[in-house]
Amino acid sequence: MHGDPMMWVAGVRALYLQALHPLAVRGVMQNSDFRRDAWGRLMRTANFVGTTTYGTTEAAERAGARVRKIHAMLSATDPATGRAYAIDAPDLLLWVHCAEIDSYLHVLRRSGYPLTDAQADRYLAEHRVSARLVGLDPAEVPANRAEMAAYFTEVRPRLAAGADARAVDDFLLRPPTHPLLVPAREVLWRRVAQLAYASLPPYAHELYGRPAPAPAAVTRRLRATGAVLRGIPARLRWQLPPKHILRAMARLGPGARPAPYKVGR
Repeated sequence: MHGDPMMWVAGVRALYLQALHPLAVRGVMQNSDFRRDAWGRLMRTANFVGTTTYGTTEAAERAGARVRKIHAMLSATDPATGRAYAIDAPDLLLWVHCAEIDSYLHVLRRSGYPLTDAQADRYLAEHRVSARLVGLDPAEVPANRAEMAAYFTEVRPRLAAGADARAVDDFLLRPPTHPLLVPAREVLWRRVAQLAYASLPPYAHELYGRPAPAPAAVTRRLRATGAVLRGIPARLRWQLPPKHILRAMARLGPGARPAPYKVGR
């Protein structure tokens, strides 16, 4: 699944969703320079996902230890109460994890990736490992679609689109770029961001206050985009950084390669 090109759309959806938790997004705003280092932040996230997906067990454990060490040193201030809080609080880590993994699963399935319900549940269960790597107790992490849906129902009253979320929204639609690249941003990136936003759940559209096309139209756009991107030869797509798939293939030897559609056979 993680070798599928629709993961880029899914990743942007995750950012939109994660920004709706006031304390989670405040932690990002106070502890990162995402506006000036957007590409660096994106690549660090892609590196972590790529390492935990395609790297060795030792590399994944090292990546998790780095994330836990960085998070343990950071805190933020709740603008509503003025109290300081740790950004590695379990409830915040759980929100970030669930918004991310739910987005990956939702976008890929909705765009035509062949995954049965049982395989979707297995995907969520497997990701309790990545949850452990960032500091969560796997037993507290949703392990199937029903548990994930129950989690979002429980957390929904705590979500809001405050000033921080709107700053993220504006950034995702118009990320800073070189003047010569502005036309490409408007033609390519904005379409990705708009499609990611459109794929959010209805309550997220309500919170952001911006409508989305009808669900059926969004699904058609996701399927069309997925068909186009999956038509690009895999070896060409794998050349894009951070190249975790190519490194894994080299490590595992001749004949090793991802088989992204074998799950549907």
